[in-house]
Amino acid sequence: MSALRFSGPVLPDGEVRELFVVDGHVTYERPAGAETAAEGWIVPGLVDAHNHLGLEDGGAVSDEEIERTAIADRDNGVLLTRDCGSPADTRWVHEREDLPRLIRCGRHVARTRRYIRNYGQEVEPDGLVDAVAEQAQAGDGWVKLVGDWISREEGDLAPSFPADAVAAAIEVAHAHGAKVTAHCFGEESLAPLLDAGIDCIEHGTGLTEAHLDRMVAGGVALVPTVLQTSKFPGFAADGREKFPAYSATMERLYARRREVLMNAHDAGVALYVGSDGGGSSRHGVLHEEILAMAELGLSAETVLGAASWRGRAWLGWNPGLDEGDAADFVVYPRNPLEDLSVLAEPARVVLRGKVVA
Repeated sequence: MSALRFSGPVLPDGEVRELFVVDGHVTYERPAGAETAAEGWIVPGLVDAHNHLGLEDGGAVSDEEIERTAIADRDNGVLLTRDCGSPADTRWVHEREDLPRLIRCGRHVARTRRYIRNYGQEVEPDGLVDAVAEQAQAGDGWVKLVGDWISREEGDLAPSFPADAVAAAIEVAHAHGAKVTAHCFGEESLAPLLDAGIDCIEHGTGLTEAHLDRMVAGGVALVPTVLQTSKFPGFAADGREKFPAYSATMERLYARRREVLMNAHDAGVALYVGSDGGGSSRHGVLHEEILAMAELGLSAETVLGAASWRGRAWLGWNPGLDEGDAADFVVYPRNPLEDLSVLAEPARVVLRGKVVA
């Protein structure tokens, strides 16, 4: 395999370097006959920490559609994806060197008739432990719980499972070597999850300062998915006639989502970036999520680091581009720390040492 040469500032430190790719890995020792592939700002591969590869509104999609959406994410610079629940068997993606690296959660684990049809494994509380054990063995080290959803009996958001069932489920997931994350829009589901030692919260619009302090103390991460939470006014409008309490809750959560995000950052909660691609959300838009998080008040360094070097470290991959590291990176024509909009314009995408876009 011929060697490739890239040059420019290498983030996160921004030092101008000549970076070479040989046999899928980074080296800074010039090999003979290296061909110049690109010059620009070099960023470790982006991380979509909340994605639903293999999922659309009706449930699972075909392998052909999985391939198409994975390529859309990849061409947007996403080279590492944490799936947050999918009804499709996407294990075959691991075998494709041209598709992003994938960390799978298996299926969502939800309460019976309390989630979107055809998405998750739906169980009652007495079946939660067994379902979580099954998904822990089916995934790649993560399990996804649906922490809350609308209860038609209550007419509002409500926790999906009682606290004792949640505690037992998270214990069994950890016993199987899996971490646990949970969909949480509202406030009531959060304390039992934190009590049980959950590892991550998705969305988190109901988080209070007391919750945030506990997350920092326990090392619990937050993936705020602000593109998704921007849809709350529409959810509220859809439910206003039949579920007025739910509608009011979604309006209240939307009104304070910026406050929650900035409070989480100021408290020191580990924040990561997820597009929520899949279902009714588009793939290939991680740059839009990054921009949306910055528009709510986070600095470019905070949000880009969360979507690149810090996100990679969190998921167990090389955070930077040191000697011998896997050559997964993106080259941009301008400094993304000065202009995040350039993330929509990758000049080169390098995955496993090959230029793929």
